[in-house]
Amino acid sequence: MELESILLPGVEEKRPIVIAGPCSAESKEQIMATAKDLAGKGVKIFRAGIWKPRTKPGGFEGVGVEGLSWLKEVKKETGMYVATEVATAKHVYECLKAGIDLLWVGARTTANPFAVQEIADALKGVDIPVLVKNPVNPDLELWIGALERLNNAGIKRLGVIHRGFSSYDNKLYRNLPQWHIPIELRRRLPEIPIFCDPSHIGGKRELIAPLSQQAMDLNFDGLIIESHCNPDCALSDAAQQVTPEVLDYIINLLVIRKGTQSTESLSQLRKQIDECDDNIIQELTKRMRIAREIGMYKKEHNLTVLQSGRYSEILDKRGDQAKQCGMDPEFMIKIFEAIHEESIRQQMEIINK
Repeated sequence: MELESILLPGVEEKRPIVIAGPCSAESKEQIMATAKDLAGKGVKIFRAGIWKPRTKPGGFEGVGVEGLSWLKEVKKETGMYVATEVATAKHVYECLKAGIDLLWVGARTTANPFAVQEIADALKGVDIPVLVKNPVNPDLELWIGALERLNNAGIKRLGVIHRGFSSYDNKLYRNLPQWHIPIELRRRLPEIPIFCDPSHIGGKRELIAPLSQQAMDLNFDGLIIESHCNPDCALSDAAQQVTPEVLDYIINLLVIRKGTQSTESLSQLRKQIDECDDNIIQELTKRMRIAREIGMYKKEHNLTVLQSGRYSEILDKRGDQAKQCGMDPEFMIKIFEAIHEESIRQQMEIINK
C-alpha cells in the first residue's frame, strides 16, 4: 500500500495525537461549548457524529446535514480541525462540500465491502485523511480489505481506529480489545498510524484512562475519545463520555514510553527470547513426531483419532500447571487447544493414508 502522512498542518507528531469531541452533535450550543473547552485544553482535532447508526430504530440518529454547519463554525471560531463519520457516498459529498478536514469509516460500515467501495468511489481524486475503524467482528482481512479499497481509489492518507470487537457475552468491556489484532495489523502494515478508541472499547468513562495507557504502551499513535460538555445529558453513549476537564486530566497522566530501544541489555534479553523460541519449536517438533506414532498405533488397532477423555485431561492438567507457574490458565489452554488441533490433523493424515 502506498501511504502518506495523515498529519494535518500544525498538529504535532508527538504521541498521542488526540481527536476529541462528543459522540453526537446535538445542538449548536452543545457543539460550541464543548469545542471551546477542548480547544482551551490544547486539542487540535474536534470530532462529532453527524449521522449515527443505531442498533434499533427509535434512538437518536444524529442531526444530519445541519450539524455540518456547526462544525464549520467550530473551525472558524477555534481554529480546530473537524472530523466526522461517513457511511454513504452522500455523507462523503456533504462533508467535502462543508470543508470537513478528516473522515472516518465506522465499524459497521467497515464490515460491509459494498459500503466501503461506495465511499472509496466517492473519494476518488480527493486528498483527505481517512481513518478506518476495525469491523464489528474480529476479522483482520476485512479491516485490511477496507484500507485497500480506499487506497486503490487514490486515498494515500490512511489510518486506522481500534475500537474493539463485539461479543455476545457480558464482559468488563463494551467491545473486547483483542489487542493482538491491531498488533498483527501493525506487523503487516508498519507505516499505518493506529488510533485507539477507548470510549467504545470500555463503554464506561472510568475505563478510558487505563485503556488509553494500554494503547500508549503498545505504541499506538493516537487516541480518539468522546468528550461532551455535559456527558450525563448526552443523547447517545452518555456513559462513555467525559468532560473536557477530565479528558485533559487523563491525557496529562499518560506515561509515554519510547517506541524503540537498542540498548545492549535489551538485545541480550531478546537473544534469550529467541533461544527460548527455538527450544519451543524443537520440543513441538518432538511432540508432533510422537503424535504421529500414536496415530499409527490408532490406525493399526482401529481406534478413533479423537479421544475426548484424554483431551480433557490434557487441558485440565496444563491449566493447573500454568496457574502454579504464575501464568493465566486460559492462555495455556488456548495454546494446548492449538497444539491438539495440529496433532489431530497429523493423525488424520496417517489414518487416511
